[in-house]
Amino acid sequence: MLYLRNRHLFLIDLVVLPAAALLAFVLRLNAVEFLDYWRGFLVFTCVAVPLKLVVFHWAGLYNRMWRYASIDELVLIAGGAAGGSLLSAAILFGVILPLAGHIGIPRSIPFIDGLLTMLVIGGPRFAIRMAWRSRHRESLGRRGDTEKRVLIIGAGDAGAIVVRELHASPQTGLTPVGFIDDDKEKHGIHVYGVLVHGGRESLARIAHELHVDEVIIAMPSAPGTVIREILSICSDVGVPARTVPGLFDIISGELSVNQIREVDIEDLLRRKPVKIDVVAVQELLRGRRVLVTGGGGSIGGELCRQITLAGPEQLIVLGHGENSVFTIYSELVKETTCPLFSVIADIRDYKCLERIFATFRPELVFHAAAHKHVPLMEANACEAITNNILGTRNLVRIAKRTSVNHFLLISTDKAVNPSSVMGVTKRIAELIVHNAGSSDEARFAAVRFGNVLGSRGSVVNIFKQQISDGGPVTVTSPEMKRYFMTIPEAVQLVLQAAVLCNGGEVFVLDMGEPVAIVDLATDLIRLSGFKPLVRPQTPHDELGPAEDDWDIEVVFSGVRPGEKLFEELFLEGENHRRTNHEKILVALNGEATNSLNQNLDAQVDQLIELAQSGDEAGVRRMLREIVPEYQPAGESR
Repeated sequence: MLYLRNRHLFLIDLVVLPAAALLAFVLRLNAVEFLDYWRGFLVFTCVAVPLKLVVFHWAGLYNRMWRYASIDELVLIAGGAAGGSLLSAAILFGVILPLAGHIGIPRSIPFIDGLLTMLVIGGPRFAIRMAWRSRHRESLGRRGDTEKRVLIIGAGDAGAIVVRELHASPQTGLTPVGFIDDDKEKHGIHVYGVLVHGGRESLARIAHELHVDEVIIAMPSAPGTVIREILSICSDVGVPARTVPGLFDIISGELSVNQIREVDIEDLLRRKPVKIDVVAVQELLRGRRVLVTGGGGSIGGELCRQITLAGPEQLIVLGHGENSVFTIYSELVKETTCPLFSVIADIRDYKCLERIFATFRPELVFHAAAHKHVPLMEANACEAITNNILGTRNLVRIAKRTSVNHFLLISTDKAVNPSSVMGVTKRIAELIVHNAGSSDEARFAAVRFGNVLGSRGSVVNIFKQQISDGGPVTVTSPEMKRYFMTIPEAVQLVLQAAVLCNGGEVFVLDMGEPVAIVDLATDLIRLSGFKPLVRPQTPHDELGPAEDDWDIEVVFSGVRPGEKLFEELFLEGENHRRTNHEKILVALNGEATNSLNQNLDAQVDQLIELAQSGDEAGVRRMLREIVPEYQPAGESR
């Protein structure tokens, strides 16, 4: 039964379909009456059986793998049986019987025959499914010592798919033995033969009772707090945990066993998925010439990936580092048919930018190029000025007098009440773009957001390397907090902000709640399979775990030059309003900012001259003059 092929099923149908027709007549008539209707039986069988076989072939009943039969196949069988019977009845009663005359066929026969047809063609096919499942279970029993017993957290759609895929893929070596779900209405029910044992509070007990070897978290939309709690319980009972992708990753809506992966830090920070107006974004980008500066960086690279999906006329990837530009270009050229151009250039070179704009005539510019490393820019203030400010002004000036109609600056929360050179240069870049957007028909705007996970300079990557080296993991201060967002999420919102842009806005992305960096460090240590020890900042602070119960220590190294303990999203007194998108705000610049902007060009000219001459003291004085709220870290206001 297990090895029946579709050709075998066709031969079986040739036998059972006439038998179903005969049974329909027997059930409808008594023995004496049947003798009077034998001609009708022959006509019905000769017409109905071939028609049904044609309908079954057209419906795809002979190109299915029946060992994996499910509700879809059941619906297909019912539809095929009903369609074949209706077609047979239409031809018999509408064409043949009126022409043939006195051939008796009761009008209820097609109905009875249709029900029987569904049974006789469905029986062998689902018998294959049952035989395969029985054999699969027997094989699991024989290999019990090598199989891992898996507990699934979440008995929803994702959990059901995981169990179904594990049943269909014995080679994974994973056997689902139970579900955990907080929905009490699901307790005691079976999903694909697997029992829902209880809620999250019973996780430790159930894992012990069922001798669980691994936990799979099948809750792609669960918040990070829930994932963190589950991981903590799993850590206490000594059971490793993996997860299915978050909703950002399940682009196609499908899920497979191969997508089950280790829990990552993004899962612990998971927030509600971002919804954007995909149609509006595609309309903005489709058929347009788009330039991305800093295209080899983390944000710039993701911008390039998502922009190509919208079908632009061409994408120009501009960067200063040849290796990073080569990497993103090599990736994109394999994935898209969109014309791509990689350009190596320094945005401080005005004449070079003029040639690039004259050659490619970009209509939309996403300006992600910047020096972003806070301590490095403290030590190299003049470099930060010429790159972040002069480079931005060059791009804005050329964009204003060419074919550009959308210009989006990627800014940072460090531009708000800045305490670093990097932050204050990004604030001045915001002001340059704001001025351009306020006085021109083109749409110039800035998008301000916090840290992104996975970027090349991300603290997460630093922590991972320190953990790989055996520790210690260094955190600047126990009070240090930052806003975090995934790179795809941030870029999606940047593209949505481009749709909302009218000119002159500073858009601010809703980053959720700030995250304590020390919590980020300890979470990463636990995710790596180790126990953290948080070293006290002073001898009077209390120790965390016992001295002999840790693997990687967390030590506090002190706040670095230019760093703040807390980042902010808005200036003091800076009002804001929500846009049509729930995750995008607009900062409303007040009169003080507008009066500053009137003298901005002359002040920026002077600042750039000081930077190009290497006068760092003069640069820092000028930064304070342009941005009065700039307060270098460590100085009192």
